[in-house]
Amino acid sequence: MTKLQSKDETELIGRMVEGDQTALSQLYDRYARVMYSLAFKILGSVEEAEEVVLDVFAKAWRTAGRYDASRSRVDSWLFLMTRSRSLDRLRQRQRQTKVVEAATNTAQVSSSEMPDEALIVNERRVVVAQALAELPDEQRLIIELAYYQGFSQSEIAKQTGLALGTVKTRVRLGLRKLKQALVID
Repeated sequence: MTKLQSKDETELIGRMVEGDQTALSQLYDRYARVMYSLAFKILGSVEEAEEVVLDVFAKAWRTAGRYDASRSRVDSWLFLMTRSRSLDRLRQRQRQTKVVEAATNTAQVSSSEMPDEALIVNERRVVVAQALAELPDEQRLIIELAYYQGFSQSEIAKQTGLALGTVKTRVRLGLRKLKQALVID
């Protein structure tokens, strides 16, 4: 990267601070493809890689005023955010898998006790796991923290760094979607 290009990108960040959406668009055009590649390599998912790129540019827009050109180049700043966000999502996915496995293990009833009841419990477990899997990641995480790990909404807000109102909204929306998915005709 040339000094001129680095200076140009620093100017784009300055314009973003002033609310210039064109500057954000220009930065996006320069780096979205390579950031997507990095996110995809880490996550192995087209959808999640696309979401990471959008999240990173949204964060760049919100935090452009905190960018410090003396600490890093713009491309390094964007790639670091992309890598961090991708790894966060990967860890979140791994935690969700552990939560589902733990729930599966605790929900299984010994088949020697009541075979019919064990069958019903296992069928319900599969249906609930499928319904949870269909929720958006943000809603699924909040519901799993609340119902599988017993966190209050305030504790979830602290742990995730989300506003309490956001946590409440995600719980409400997630539970509504689960209810719709679990309705038996």
